[in-house]
Amino acid sequence: MHNDAGRHVAVPGETALWVAESICTSHQRSEAYGLTTSGAPDYDVLPVAELNLKLEQNRVLCVHALPVMATLQEQIVNTQSMIVLTDAQGLVLHSTGDDDFLRRAEKVALRPGANWAEDRQGTNAIGTAIAEKSPMVIHGEQHYLAANRFLTCSSVPILDPYGELIGVLDVSGDHRSYHQHTMALAKMSVQMIENHLFASTFGQTLRIRFHGRAEFLGTLMEGMVAFTCDGRFLSANRSAQFQLGLPLAALRAHTLSSLFGLTVSQLIDRMTQGSGKPIPLCLPDGIVVSANVEYRRETVASDAAVKAQQAPQSQPAPARTGAGHARGGGLARLDTGDARVAAVITKVRKVIDRDIPILIAGETGTGKELLAQAIHGDSPRSSGPFVAVNCASIPETLIESELFGYEEGAFTGARRKGATGKLLQANGGTLFLDEIGDMPYPLQVRLLRVLQERLVNPLGSAKSIPVDVAIICATHRDLREMIAENRFREDLYYRLNGLVVKLPPLRERSDLNIVVERMLQQESCGAGNGVPLSIAPDVMRLFEQCRWPGNFRQLGNLLRTAAAMVDADGEIRIEHLPDDFFDDIDRSRDRATPASTGVASAPVTSDASNLQSFTAAAISAALARHGGNVSAAARSLGISRNTIYRRVTVGRTPGDDDA
Repeated sequence: MHNDAGRHVAVPGETALWVAESICTSHQRSEAYGLTTSGAPDYDVLPVAELNLKLEQNRVLCVHALPVMATLQEQIVNTQSMIVLTDAQGLVLHSTGDDDFLRRAEKVALRPGANWAEDRQGTNAIGTAIAEKSPMVIHGEQHYLAANRFLTCSSVPILDPYGELIGVLDVSGDHRSYHQHTMALAKMSVQMIENHLFASTFGQTLRIRFHGRAEFLGTLMEGMVAFTCDGRFLSANRSAQFQLGLPLAALRAHTLSSLFGLTVSQLIDRMTQGSGKPIPLCLPDGIVVSANVEYRRETVASDAAVKAQQAPQSQPAPARTGAGHARGGGLARLDTGDARVAAVITKVRKVIDRDIPILIAGETGTGKELLAQAIHGDSPRSSGPFVAVNCASIPETLIESELFGYEEGAFTGARRKGATGKLLQANGGTLFLDEIGDMPYPLQVRLLRVLQERLVNPLGSAKSIPVDVAIICATHRDLREMIAENRFREDLYYRLNGLVVKLPPLRERSDLNIVVERMLQQESCGAGNGVPLSIAPDVMRLFEQCRWPGNFRQLGNLLRTAAAMVDADGEIRIEHLPDDFFDDIDRSRDRATPASTGVASAPVTSDASNLQSFTAAAISAALARHGGNVSAAARSLGISRNTIYRRVTVGRTPGDDDA
């Protein structure tokens, strides 16, 4: 009578029940979460402000789900049931229906803001459907918590057009009034929601609606497939996956031609000849289906117009030459003699106009954004915008609206007329995503879609906007390690790492003297006093010994500070250097000792002696100029009195009245 799909289990305190294997597994998970069947439910109802934020984050889902929920309510009215919409984590976003059956304290259970995740409520239709990624019916006593056993619930996961879980639709009611057709109605409602989401997301693409029987076109049963204007596969709804006999992951390797045996132009010709009637198409397995084709010609025309505007109009050739090329540009200026930097520049130049994403690795402060700007300046996109976004500096709650923009009224505090996101601001140019490793994990999914489809959906909008951007990313983190720890999406990593280059830290560069010279030229121009700045030889030797943990940022700040302290001759000497620089030198010297490096000691001892002699000479000279007054000497050197006391032994003199 029974098979492997289920088994007898004894719910603690109850008689044995025949339940599905998935429910048995869910009970085991519930026990592992530390829940007890007699425990009080923890609905963890969110405060109004936090719930409003969740509603804003799930606005697109709600826009498409609420009308379907209203229709479903009409079908189950007076059945002592409620319809519940949750997000992907089991948080109730909306609920509607007959709540008379919830007159006990449990009435709060299905209200917006309550959480029905399995680790909070144990086995329940919503939480278990999320855990199993499958429709679930949980009858009264099958609930893990005894307090929830007055319910019978039917839940169906809602998938977005890319197959990702975004929510759950649930119908819950008194366990004594369960109807067999409830799950079928819930599944049909979810199919409607998913189809609405699909049509909205791919409204500006080539779409094929098909079915083996022409009378099913225009119904929930029709398959829907979306392609780019050049025939690349974008996505397919559940019915299309079933009819094609392939899951979404496998379909991503296909094109219009491999699935339907036609090019885009051939399909459009056949559609035009069909005079608006369904046309026959052949699936890979030989089955002929009836299909309607939807194609926005104006979208392709507008894309071509944008690209035409980006090309120089005054002369037809060379058509791909941008302003950066005419200037002789940024990359050449970055080539200051270091072999590793030169190798990076050589690699970048080979892919600069080939639509290959570039990922720049390196420590913080090594000049990743400067390299990105130089790439943009030397690219055919140089006349377009360069938009930089630091993913680590924007709060996680705001980064989505910063990147994608939002419509008017998308969330509390939104600007009256909405805002254009960074992606659209960079249209026709380059988007630089600095510290991409700090991008929140859920947002990585949306970014991946944009990179694949070149379509942007602002928050609160159901409209997809075409975008044409080159993507350059940078990070100081080990993304492969983050992938192993499930903190960075592997599919996004392989979409971004077309060319990976690594900038060396300042301490490892062989062109430090040229770098310092270039930066001093900038400081000299910024000072506006007409005095050229220079570095004393002993200071340059100190620079070469420093490990520069802050790289270019540290060097730039040091030179800026020293430039403000120089005398009339413009030479930066030891007394013009800040105190913390000598601390860095000490740490660099400590790291270079034989105990830590295992290298020969003679050169290290020599360097240490030179450093001590440089420092002692500078302090002695300053003390001599100020008659032994430690405070005055410290002020002239830009260091603390404690540093002087620490470096040399100085006896108190009558002039040292404020030491």
